[in-house]
Amino acid sequence: MEGTNPVNKKLAAALSGGAVLVLALSGCTSDNGNDKLDAWAKQVCDAVQPQAKKIEAANAAIQKETSDNSTPEQVRKTDAQAFQDMSDAYKAIGDAVQKAGAPDVDNGAKKQTDAVKELDGIAASYTALKSKVDALDIKDQAKFADGLKGIATSLDKLSTSGNDALKTLEAGDVGKAMAKQASCKSASASPAATAS
Repeated sequence: MEGTNPVNKKLAAALSGGAVLVLALSGCTSDNGNDKLDAWAKQVCDAVQPQAKKIEAANAAIQKETSDNSTPEQVRKTDAQAFQDMSDAYKAIGDAVQKAGAPDVDNGAKKQTDAVKELDGIAASYTALKSKVDALDIKDQAKFADGLKGIATSLDKLSTSGNDALKTLEAGDVGKAMAKQASCKSASASPAATAS
């Protein structure tokens, strides 16, 4: 069964790139208080924290499959569940940003709308990847490995593109307000940092 493992390693590497996007919520703190913005940041950060944990857990599940000598069936099941969890998490973060309303900054409404659209798009992409994983042929080792390779490539693209609106949302005062929130600080602590 070793055939699947190198490919699943590539999958795990691509996946960890994607999860960074939500966890990039820390920045430098600011003292110029904007109560409205701080309240907005708290609402979003509190909602992001459990979802960031969910994304981390999905990530860890795929990483674990790469270190175990797993069968194609186990890999398919784990990866499909991880993609489903990630899709749900991004959707929930999008809903949280939507519910919080526009942040109290210039162009806040546009930043909010763009970020929600992007988060929903990422959620849809993970749903599509789950469907691809579900459709993989686990009886044919070579076909399975090829299929996983294709998924890893799609994942790579997903993790490197499409988080511009989130970066824009988190820029400037919004990022500073979020950085003050304890829940955003803990959401952005990387799994590696917390493990050491």
